[in-house]
Amino acid sequence: MMDWIILIVAGVFEMLGVASLNAYTHNNKLRSLIYVIVSFALSFICLAIAMMTLPMSTAYAVWTGIGAVGGAVIGMLFYKESKDFLRVLCIVIILGSTIGLKLLS
Repeated sequence: MMDWIILIVAGVFEMLGVASLNAYTHNNKLRSLIYVIVSFALSFICLAIAMMTLPMSTAYAVWTGIGAVGGAVIGMLFYKESKDFLRVLCIVIILGSTIGLKLLS
């Protein structure tokens, strides 16, 4: 169970990394760049730890799913990205698939 918690933490750090990268592309501040580097480094470290016990294909799919859904939600909430029905439906499908991988592992 701890491996799944670490994998979720890795996904959260990936979301923070993507949000920080977006901030950096808009403001070019050193602080944003440091957040990008630290967030992605912690994300990869946590992913590597989770992959010690989880299958690579499952861990990577869940990690990218968390990052994709989180990045899309952050974009919609904080950066005024589109919230149209089909986009939200695709996010729900990704989320459902990610949960399905957990249930099947």
